[in-house]
Amino acid sequence: MYKGYSILCVIPARGGSKGLPGKNIKKISGKPLIAYSIEQAKRSRYIDRVIISTENRKIANIARQCGAEVPFMRPKKLATDDCSIIDVLLHAMEWMENRGKFKFNILVLLHATAPLRTIEDIDNSIKLLVTKNADNVFSVTEAHRNPYFNMVEIHEDGAVGLVKKAGFVTRQSAPPVFDMNASIYVWWKDVLRKKKSVFLKKSHVYIMPRERSVDIDDYLDFRIAEMLIKEKTGRGSSENTAG
Repeated sequence: MYKGYSILCVIPARGGSKGLPGKNIKKISGKPLIAYSIEQAKRSRYIDRVIISTENRKIANIARQCGAEVPFMRPKKLATDDCSIIDVLLHAMEWMENRGKFKFNILVLLHATAPLRTIEDIDNSIKLLVTKNADNVFSVTEAHRNPYFNMVEIHEDGAVGLVKKAGFVTRQSAPPVFDMNASIYVWWKDVLRKKKSVFLKKSHVYIMPRERSVDIDDYLDFRIAEMLIKEKTGRGSSENTAG
């Protein structure tokens, strides 16, 4: 709870993954990937409940072993490649309120594929939502490329031009731009239910460094995250199969 506001954290983790099969429970530096997000959420000073939304029994069992609640199994129709994460969150919210009898004000979404965030990143994002009276907050990292300086696009006639023609001659002089790092999202519950969007009138961003912004989509991302975790914690290398 933060300043009297009750907070629910949802960690989505479906079974299907084409880029890296079984990635949500694949062991990285000795423990399942999903365990990192669960542990971070449970150690937050402000989060009251931590639940997993999954359709996969194996993921559910491992998540429970890691200390998370799995109060329901996600419907199969909400576990397809083209299903919106907003629909997944709305389902979790409705279940927790109506069947779980848990009343809350703020919803936090943590993706299991972003294990390098810190507890402070989570808590600072929550504080930012409340102190700035924002509609929502999501985490970003400074973009490696900048459309005002060094990004080009191919036009219909085959000619190439800058994405944004602004006349900046150095990257440092161009306006800063950011990548969404798919790590932390925080909404007021009622705003999410009404607006059903990430991009809102009073959206704010929480800026994280690149070394905490790896989002695991494929094997290369996995190896990079593993290397950074190993440097940070001194743990050994990953195992080939999930536990």
